[in-house]
Amino acid sequence: MNINTKGLTSIMLGAAVSAVVLSSCGNKQNAAPQTMAPEIAVITVEPTNIDMSRKYPATIKGKTDISIRPQVTGFITKVHVDEGQRVSKGQVLFTLDQVQFQAAVDQAEAAVNSSRTALSTAQITEQNKKRLYDKNIISEYEWQLASNQLMQARAALAQAEAALTTARKNLAYTTVTSPSDGVVGTIPNREGSLASPSSAQPLTTVSDNSEVYAYFSLTEKDLLDLTEGGNASITQRIASMPEVNLVLADGTNYPLTGKVATVSGVIDNATGSASVRALFKNPSGMLRSGNTGSVYIPVRSENVITIPQKSTFEVQDLRYVFTLNDSNITRTTPVKVLPENDGKIFVVTEGLKPGDRVVTEGIGTIVRDGMPIRPKQSAAPAAN
Repeated sequence: MNINTKGLTSIMLGAAVSAVVLSSCGNKQNAAPQTMAPEIAVITVEPTNIDMSRKYPATIKGKTDISIRPQVTGFITKVHVDEGQRVSKGQVLFTLDQVQFQAAVDQAEAAVNSSRTALSTAQITEQNKKRLYDKNIISEYEWQLASNQLMQARAALAQAEAALTTARKNLAYTTVTSPSDGVVGTIPNREGSLASPSSAQPLTTVSDNSEVYAYFSLTEKDLLDLTEGGNASITQRIASMPEVNLVLADGTNYPLTGKVATVSGVIDNATGSASVRALFKNPSGMLRSGNTGSVYIPVRSENVITIPQKSTFEVQDLRYVFTLNDSNITRTTPVKVLPENDGKIFVVTEGLKPGDRVVTEGIGTIVRDGMPIRPKQSAAPAAN
């Protein structure tokens, strides 16, 4: 029996090639899910300590904002300062028309001189009557009448002197001076305008802004947290509070820190909050009354879990993250975080435990629930 060895060899070779091809295709199919899974960064969360800040909108006011009003009515004859000018205590700000007040002083002085002359005459008359009465030349009635006229003259002099004092004060009030050091505010009325104590608008405002107050509000919950549920007094907690920071309206940080000075003892029923005042030094005069900004109060959290903000997403006001199970499959996990944050990380209060792995990349674009990934370890968020 003749066997065609050449043909047999070709058949065996073809079968071997087919087996290799089939084996290769099978391996590719089995490896496809792992090969196609994207490589995504994850972090393993662990407890840490972190310093955060609570932000409160604030309004800036000078240490003293004094409304300058005249104490007499008159026309403004001269404005001695300009808006924004720094003035010292006692410096002249405005001069009112002095003509009528000077005339009142002159009239009062003349009345005083007349009263003094009348008093001198009454004294001489009373002395003469007294001598005549002692010699029984006149009756007691005549002497008593002269004595009463003397007392009337003394009273008239006292009244005239009081009127002179008032006239001089009114004349002095026509020169309006600054009651303290500070900066001049808006000057709505100029020369020729009528100034009156009853005017709704003051002549100007002098603000002492060597130190300024930043006013902000704390909610009732904040106050309870501050007093640790009533275990400490407001005064004790204010004394132990750290220095606070001020961020101005343009986002810049005020270079000097401040200190919380007072907390109002009354909670506003309309807002449910209490007014708080923080004191800041203002040696350069950078801050002015009316400025706005935000006060940041440092808050230290210990043994807390933190995650990057970019690793979270929201659905209907609920916040979620993607965690990984043991098979590296993503799972949507709800979490709760503190409202205080630095714009980069969140402090987690519920939903995660130490050792959980959280996806930090591709949120909202690549990663979805139930998706296999190849985890790439990323650095945990640094504590500030």
